[in-house]
Formats: sequence, C-alpha cells, structure tokens
Amino acid sequence: MMADERSATGNGDIGPLTPDDLEAVIAIDRKLSGASRRGFYDKRLAAALAAPHDFVYVGLRDGETLIGFAMARLLEGGFGRTGRGAALDAIGVDPEHSGRGAGRRMLAAVEAVLVHKGAREFVSQAPWTNHKLLAFFDAAGFQLAPRLVLDRDTASVLPEPSANEEPDEQPAEIDYSSPGGDDFSTLARDRFPVRSMQEQDLAALIAIDRKATGHDRRAYYERKMREALTQSGVRISLAAESEGAIVGFIMAGVDFGEFGRTEPEAVMDTIGVAPDFRERGVGTALMSQLLNNLATLRVERVRTELAWNDFGLIAYLDECGFRPCQRIVVRRTIGG
Repeated sequence: MMADERSATGNGDIGPLTPDDLEAVIAIDRKLSGASRRGFYDKRLAAALAAPHDFVYVGLRDGETLIGFAMARLLEGGFGRTGRGAALDAIGVDPEHSGRGAGRRMLAAVEAVLVHKGAREFVSQAPWTNHKLLAFFDAAGFQLAPRLVLDRDTASVLPEPSANEEPDEQPAEIDYSSPGGDDFSTLARDRFPVRSMQEQDLAALIAIDRKATGHDRRAYYERKMREALTQSGVRISLAAESEGAIVGFIMAGVDFGEFGRTEPEAVMDTIGVAPDFRERGVGTALMSQLLNNLATLRVERVRTELAWNDFGLIAYLDECGFRPCQRIVVRRTIGG
C-alpha cells in the first residue's frame, strides 16, 4: 500500500502492500494471534487509501506468496508529541518463514520510507509479558521510551475528587481541566452540554489548541477531524459548549487491533479546554460523556499515552480513574 520504493535482498522480495494483499495479511495475523482482526485491517486499509502519505505498508513475498507484512503510520501532534515520528502498529511473519531475519528486513524497508517522509523517531507498544516481541524490539535497537500508557474501564463512573484536587503543575501543552470542585450530584456535562463532534467544529478546535500551545497545528487537526468523521466505525469524538460556543473537545477512536490486541478498545489522544473555561469542569463533562458513550457501545476500556513527567496531566487522569496499563512504549531514533 504505500511504500515508495522496492528492494530485493536475501530470500524474498520486499515491496508495497496492495489492497489485494488484505486476505493474506489477515490469514498471517490469524496464525500469529489466534483470532481474526479483520475490522482493524479493513480500517487501516481505508485510512491508507484516503491519506496515502500518512502510512507505510510493506510486504515480504516468496514468489507470488505473501509471507510477511509491516505497517506504520506517521505521528505528529497526537498524545502531546512534538515533531514528526511514526508508529509501528502491526508486523507479522508467517510462522513457516520465521527466524530468518524477515522482520528486521521489513523494518529496515519501512524506516527507509519514513526517513524520506521526514520522520525522525520510530515508536511502538507491546505488553510487557510479550517477551518474544520485546526481544525483537531489543535486537532491532529500540529502547524504553519515557512515556506511560494509562487506561481505565468504562463501566464505572468518574471517582469523587480527592482532598488534594489541584495538581502542582499544569500541563505545558493542553489543559485537560480539573474535575476538582464539581458538584457530582449534578454532572458537569449537564452544565456544559456535550455533543458529537462535527466538521464545522474544526476552526474552534484549532483556535483552542493555538491558545494552549502557542502553535498553529491546522494540519494535525485536519487529519484528526478526517479520522474522526470518516475513518472510524463509530463516532465518539466530542465537543463541549457554553452558550452555543465550543469551549472544549476530546478526540478518540475505537481501535480493533492496534499493537497486536485482539479486543476493541477506545484510544483517547487529544483533549483541549478553552483557557477561560479551565478549572470549571469542562474536562470532567467531556470525560464523563465519553465513558458513558463507550459503555453504551460495550467498549470496555479506554487508553491513552503521555510523557512520564507530564505531572499535571497525570494528576488529572488519576482523578479520572486512569491507572498504569501493562504495556511498554519503545522507541528508536531514525534518519541519523
């Protein structure tokens, strides 16, 4: 699907995946995971066809037979990141052809294209119990990234705020708003109506983010809006209003297989609150509605990722019931 160059080294040719490879990719993945993740691969294919410059997909072939694949997507702005990087979110080699360096060769082919696209960091996630995958990352030169993966269930309501409601430091990039001071007998979302995000909300989102970060990240939000409205099977991104004006937003998607998982899980990667409405419960309103919607959809967990030292944001997520997830973030610098 979207690798820009082709190479042939060793046993088998490495080249771009095409839509015709979808069934072979699903079959290989089923052998490795024991389950079909068709929903995930269908969604990734649709996303890559809609925005080819944001993805790099390569396959390894033995003659006409696909025996391996690797999939990466460009990252810029999500989870509070700065600069351009890429995430490896799927890689697999048919068990009959494993142990011959196929994974390393496909990884090198993906990185060559990513460098051409301007990426300087390669990241991924893995359960800490997946020793085989972590050994692969270790051998490929990845190191532990200074980032945390947090998650929580969607069935329980937001917890009561603790006695120490205010974090010592506020997030440098985006204020997630503190749940402190809310009257939990009257949900914050009753005071700040929360609705599904719409295309015409884009300008307001960019303006809120610009005030919080000091940067115009229009390209990032245009891509995120496209994902929210066209690339997700269910629309769960939300906007909060006050007197008809948008004062906060949360962007999330339901993922059906990223980083080797076999169960659906929501991923929250962007949230913002207008400066004049911070500490007034907008963040609580958004999070409360998100959890309620996900529970209705029977999506049992929501996950996010952040820098290990973003203490203000960690405090907010702690108040919202998030806890460390049993996953490790790894990274490697690429392109010199």
